[in-house]
Amino acid sequence: MNDPTTIRRLYGRSKGRPLRAGQSELVDRLLPQLAVPDEGPIDSRSLFGDDRPLHFEIGFGAGEHLAYRADLLPDHGFIGAEPFLNGVAAALGHVRDRGLGNVRLHMGDALGVMERLPEASLTFVYLLHPDPWPKARHAKRRMVNPGPLDLIARKLRPGGELRIGTDDPTYCRWTMMVMDGRRDFEWLAESARDFLTRPGGWPETRYEAKARREGREVWYFRYRRN
Repeated sequence: MNDPTTIRRLYGRSKGRPLRAGQSELVDRLLPQLAVPDEGPIDSRSLFGDDRPLHFEIGFGAGEHLAYRADLLPDHGFIGAEPFLNGVAAALGHVRDRGLGNVRLHMGDALGVMERLPEASLTFVYLLHPDPWPKARHAKRRMVNPGPLDLIARKLRPGGELRIGTDDPTYCRWTMMVMDGRRDFEWLAESARDFLTRPGGWPETRYEAKARREGREVWYFRYRRN
């Protein structure tokens, strides 16, 4: 299998239905104020003006989880990367409505932004309901693969946490298989109940709610960086 860090396209489409006028205004006006710089090293001080714990969400969807966590932890900094324009517009709405000054967004590739952060600088990394790429020939595009995980491990501080959520049975089994082979992460589940029950501080997203409506199970993985 090719190293997934060499495959920069780990996501699908980047546009959906046309934005409403209010969403377009948010993208034009608010996104430049919150956008992660396009080039150069980045850290807590350059993004937020001080030293604070940093969280990184890979593919934040419509931003419900990102906004909830940022609102819950106002003295922490949150970086979200999402290639889907409609999702970015929705997240900007959450930021505006909640008055969140501790969020920075990037519309595009998450790994390219993460590479620019200092080693061991992240407290949490979130990967919630990623594209499962269900066909075997597309397995190399899954975010849970050695290349992306090596990068995440380098950027997480010792004791930091990687959270993965999925409603896809194949991705669930894949995650357990790949993560079981790593010595740099410790699975925090002690029983089946621990990864079948949403942990505290982990809000339900629209993707999870849709999965529940359609009768699918949802799995919650928590891994500590050794």
